[in-house]
Parts: sequence; C-alpha cells; structure tokens
Amino acid sequence: MAALIFALWPRGGGAPETGDSAATSSARGVTDEDVPASMLAQARADAALVPCPQSSAPVPGGAALRGVSALCLADGRPIDLGAATAGRPVVVNMWAVWCLPCRRELPLFDELHSRAGDRVDVLAVHARDGGNKPYAILQFLKEVGVHLPTVADTDGSVAAALKAPRVYPSTILIRADGTVAAVLPRVFNSYDDLAGVVHKELGVDVS
Repeated sequence: MAALIFALWPRGGGAPETGDSAATSSARGVTDEDVPASMLAQARADAALVPCPQSSAPVPGGAALRGVSALCLADGRPIDLGAATAGRPVVVNMWAVWCLPCRRELPLFDELHSRAGDRVDVLAVHARDGGNKPYAILQFLKEVGVHLPTVADTDGSVAAALKAPRVYPSTILIRADGTVAAVLPRVFNSYDDLAGVVHKELGVDVS
C-alpha cells in the first residue's frame, strides 16, 4: 500500500492535497480552460458514457441520497440521485482525474457495471475539485476506456450526504433502502476483491 498514492480532498476551495506533485499539477492545465459547446458535445460523444440510472420506485425517507443532485456527464443534465437510484443497491466510486490510483481502479468499476446488470447501480462520482470541468473528465474517461455512468459532484453535496472521507479513491456501498452499508477509503487491485466486498455488504453476487 505504501506505493499507492491517495489524493486527499481539498479543505476549503484551494487546490487538492495529494501525496504526489504530478497529481496536483494534473488538476491544472486542461482543467483550467473552458471549451466551446461543440468541443464539449464531441467529447461527450467520444466518451460514450452509459446514461445515468433511472428509477420509478419511491425514494425511502431515510435514503442518504434523497434530494441530492449532481451533473450527469452522459448528457450534461442535473440528476436527482436519490430518485434515480431508488429501490436498488448502489456502488459509488468517488474519484478525480488528478488521482493516480483512480486511473488503475476505474476499469474495475466499469467491469462491475457490465456484470451487475440491473441488480446493482454502479456510479462514478467525480470530486468537487475539477468537477466543473466536464471536458477534462470526459477526455480522461475516453482515454482510460471507461464508460460507466458518471456524475460530477460540483458542489460537494454527494460527498457530504454520504459522509465520504477526504481520500480518493473511496467507495461507498448503499443498500436498496438507501442507507449506507459501508464507506471504504481504499484502492481495489482486482475485480475479485471488489466483487467480494459487493457480495459481503450488499448481498449481490457479481463474481
């Protein structure tokens, strides 16, 4: 684990705190510039993200994500996460483009999304820092070949609702009733490891 680099959430509105200068510098540059709408639309098409989840089930009163909104990167529209995921277990991966371990881990969650089908919603949630730069996020996802549903936590409300730690990557497992089953500030190094945690915490076999 000593060789793994964890990127820490910024305290306040400053630059992200990390254990590696490269991770810090990657939050600058491309993420600093706005792009024309046409470029953003092309990046969205190139990334080919799976649409964000939808649900017609009622939102439980105690659901952690009840009334929490984020920006769906597949179409650029806001989404009510509590309503979108109601009635199904959810695996949330908190990540950022400037987090080096996230690059290695995200494909595992992409595989989880493919294997889980409609039994579990799998959602990548980009950090507040850099979350208002969808072009950079979309370009990153295209580069790593990850297409799972992704939202940007532009105001930090998702992290706050889930009481997520200030460590990237982190994984939060949510039961079908909307309550949080586990918060895991760690890196998954294999699909079997990730599938084992999903089975243990949510009771769903995704092996």
